[in-house]
Amino acid sequence: MNGGRRAASGRIRIIGGSLRNSRLEVPELPGLRPTPERVRETLFNWLAPVLEGARCLDLCAGTGALGIEALSRGAAGVQLVERDARAAQALRANLARLKADGGQVAALDAVAFLQGAAQPYDLVFLDPPFALELWPTLARQIEQGGWLAAPGWIYVESPRGHVPALPANWRLHREGQAGEVRFALYRRALPLS
Repeated sequence: MNGGRRAASGRIRIIGGSLRNSRLEVPELPGLRPTPERVRETLFNWLAPVLEGARCLDLCAGTGALGIEALSRGAAGVQLVERDARAAQALRANLARLKADGGQVAALDAVAFLQGAAQPYDLVFLDPPFALELWPTLARQIEQGGWLAAPGWIYVESPRGHVPALPANWRLHREGQAGEVRFALYRRALPLS
């Protein structure tokens, strides 16, 4: 679950694709910080050439806006990982209501999820609660654990002005800022032996 301001219930909408204008029911939870619409619009414009048929992992899914937006825009499947039981239940309910069959929810802490059996994803959304500063830990687990396909993509959201420590072979592709948020898209290069 993301950290920061609280989201108003029922205020998140999918902005593109087959589920465009669908509303996501969001429980009132302290610290829930949905990715703003204009950031999602920019991100998914960047991802348009690679999203069709992609397998995605949405860690610290929170509202599920990133993962469900990816499904709406042609991703083959999305694994949403959310530690808060109420948020995870809302994710399941939203997927069922929208008939988004390609989405699955794991009600687990992201660190614990990444300790399981890995399967490589084409795109990983890495947007942990800001206060927990989990970027280096989760990034290391993703890279070393086999969770990312060789030419994979990683979206990272962090506080404005904060560039998290990430694996050296994650190359910055594009970045932007909106309000108090820095958002960046990285491309995974194969590590040098």
